[in-house]
Amino acid sequence: MNILGFFQRLGRALQLPIAVLPVAALLLRFGQPDLLNMPFIAQAGGGIFDNLALIFAIGVASSWSKDNAGAAALAGGIGYFILTKAMITINPAVNMGVLAGIITGLVGGMVYNRWSDIKLPDFLSFFGGKRFVPIATGFFCLVLAAIFGYIWPPVQDAIRAGGEWIVGAGAFGAGIFGFVNRLLIPTGLHQVLNTIAWFQIGDFTNAAGTVFHGDINRFYAGDGTAGMFMSGFFPIMMFGLPGAAFAMYFAAPKERRPLVGGMLVSVAVTAFLTGVTEPLEFLFMFLAPLLYLVHAILTGISLYVATALGIHAGFSFSAGAIDYALMYNLPAASKNVWMLLVMGVVFFIIYFVLFSVIIRMFNLKTPGREDDIENMGAPEANSNTEEGLNQLALSYIGALGGSDNFKGIDACITRLRLNVKDAGTVDDAACKRLGASGIVRLNKQSIQVIVGAKAESLADAMKKVIARGPVAAGVATAAPVVTTKAAPQAVPNTLKTVVETLVSPVTGDVVALDQVPDEAFASKAVGDGVAIRPTGKTVVSPAAGTIVKIFNTNHAFCLETVSGAEVVVHMGIDTVTLNGKGFTRLVEEGATVTAGQPVLELDLDYLNANARSMISPVVVSNIDDYTGVVSLASGSVVAGQTKLFDIQGK
Repeated sequence: MNILGFFQRLGRALQLPIAVLPVAALLLRFGQPDLLNMPFIAQAGGGIFDNLALIFAIGVASSWSKDNAGAAALAGGIGYFILTKAMITINPAVNMGVLAGIITGLVGGMVYNRWSDIKLPDFLSFFGGKRFVPIATGFFCLVLAAIFGYIWPPVQDAIRAGGEWIVGAGAFGAGIFGFVNRLLIPTGLHQVLNTIAWFQIGDFTNAAGTVFHGDINRFYAGDGTAGMFMSGFFPIMMFGLPGAAFAMYFAAPKERRPLVGGMLVSVAVTAFLTGVTEPLEFLFMFLAPLLYLVHAILTGISLYVATALGIHAGFSFSAGAIDYALMYNLPAASKNVWMLLVMGVVFFIIYFVLFSVIIRMFNLKTPGREDDIENMGAPEANSNTEEGLNQLALSYIGALGGSDNFKGIDACITRLRLNVKDAGTVDDAACKRLGASGIVRLNKQSIQVIVGAKAESLADAMKKVIARGPVAAGVATAAPVVTTKAAPQAVPNTLKTVVETLVSPVTGDVVALDQVPDEAFASKAVGDGVAIRPTGKTVVSPAAGTIVKIFNTNHAFCLETVSGAEVVVHMGIDTVTLNGKGFTRLVEEGATVTAGQPVLELDLDYLNANARSMISPVVVSNIDDYTGVVSLASGSVVAGQTKLFDIQGK
């Protein structure tokens, strides 16, 4: 596993212990004198915050283990006790806080994945298998204690100095944190940054002498100076991003607004109430990166302003309306916390205006403005039922390259975190048709698919589907069968009539259509067929027929074959921007040609140096009139000689 893959998996593992914080906050809040005035409820919530490091050790170990094992969770807890008690024996000043829990949780999870099925000699067999995991974890954590007992004190001093610098930087430090936090969202690494700010930086000692670390802990312990890493998120998540959603809605053409309205409203309401913003952010993160940069800058500005105004607010889970209401009257909340609502209205207007102007000025392809929205709003399987969820999981597995492409399946709140053999085999368009709002390729093996709140259940369903047997790439969700008495029955394996056989229009190497670096061709929106990476300079007609269109830039032509098939030969990707340079027309539009007759001449040296890509699709654009195409070639092909694919009749 590479470094980026490690940290994105760590971000996922941190989600489980972080998910318990809303419960702690609810108990702590409702137990306060101004609400229920029940100290035992408040103490119940406080008990969670008092033992966060141990909770992280258990949660991270369980999440990191290959099957969310209880043995790994137990090992994480045992490792935490060994590490912390042994370290303070060496140096009583050592305090790693939540980081100690994260480290021991990682050790417990890794040991489980490596040795949970270990076989020991018969006389030691009782200690084999999963029972070996806590023992080995304890040993490794004892070694770590001996190391950290000596090396952690200077690191601890450096963290304290860094925290003091950021806190000392005041509003500027908070602004930098907010800006970087949003920039890290696409990789999932923001959770690692959040853990440092929310659970490590800053110290607070209460009246009982208990020391609390990090912005969240200090805020809920009553530290009136806490909140600089949280306050400024409320205006953005409750108001700013919903303003962006409204801007995208009104930027869409009127006839397309019904297609995107429900989606945009739902993600805007989710952001406002809960502070979960990833489903909304991923709607424009990759479609319009400029907008996302503006969003990151505005987030930094919001944290800067909130800190500059002396606003102290906090949250247990995220900066939504629910957390805002729960923390409003907490002892640590400043009296001017109401100003966050005023800031929110201002940021709503700023987001709406800026996003509206930028979308139109740069013609950004936000939801509803895409060139191809043929499948937008297509219904997906009902994932609220077990059958529907399994059906959806099957479709995602096929769209993601088939079961053989998977090396690991994880999930966090809104995204599938996948380790695959080849990210290039993933069909982005198919995933979006299934409901995904974005695909993130971290590298050739690590990808994330943004699917919303059903990510965890979908990941579990995918694991179960794969466990039952192999799934081929490109498998589609099984459609419901509707039959009537008069409905003819399909005959399996019936041979289809070959309407036309096309020959290769250029010498080169065959490339699968889904590997074409252009969404329209890769998703088969233009038509079905194959692609070729040319090594020869002459482009010929792939069949007998009429050249019904040659583009003015000579980079592509359309052929209507004798049988009526409409074939598009498109030399390279985005080669239209070359304005005809590198292409020489050998026949005129309207000419009747035979199979193998030269149509274009390529200056291949120039094109390879200047074109975005010379992978050249050859597709049947009226494929709906036929059953499909059957590829006949692989590897190298020769222009006018090698049979490329058959077009099958219905």
